[in-house]
Amino acid sequence: MQDFSAIEILEGIKNRDTKVLDFIYENFFHPVKLFVMKNSGSLEDAQDIYQDAVLVIYQKVLHENLTLTCSFKTYLYSVCRLLWLKQLEKRRINNRTAEEAGLFIELAEDIFSINEKNDRYKLYQDHFKKLSFSCQKVLELFLAKIPLKEIARILGFKSEQYVKKRKFQCKEKLIQSIKSDPNFLENSKIYTIKNS
Repeated sequence: MQDFSAIEILEGIKNRDTKVLDFIYENFFHPVKLFVMKNSGSLEDAQDIYQDAVLVIYQKVLHENLTLTCSFKTYLYSVCRLLWLKQLEKRRINNRTAEEAGLFIELAEDIFSINEKNDRYKLYQDHFKKLSFSCQKVLELFLAKIPLKEIARILGFKSEQYVKKRKFQCKEKLIQSIKSDPNFLENSKIYTIKNS
């Protein structure tokens, strides 16, 4: 298997290169799995934390031009560690085991805010997909700033007023669906749904 430098890995993450993503998983997932499982987690927890960490790194590479001061393996492990410790805190579990020195570095708190944004987006996407096709289309076209008259024409609605009414109904359906989700209720202090 091909070996990648830290710069190539970050570039591969940015470009969603499957060879790089496979390389990262095959070479760096095992320590994450061991850490999570030694600290009250399951294999599924480890996989979720790993995916969340890669998504956080993707966001940092995309929006902050991330440069590393350590190996990629150390950085990835550190992000996973931080996210898992936060998850244990949420679950009110205080079971932390000793770790190898030098396996992780201390990271800035912005990792949490990036992860929370990703969680909110996943929650939104999950509930958006549950809407009827008609509702999805109305909201997609509205968010794309397509004029109401054009939305009515595209979807075969009788008037702009009906488009407004339908958009309002669909948006309310989406908001209620999200608000009734246990993940929203559990994290309600971090979720805010703007009613625009």
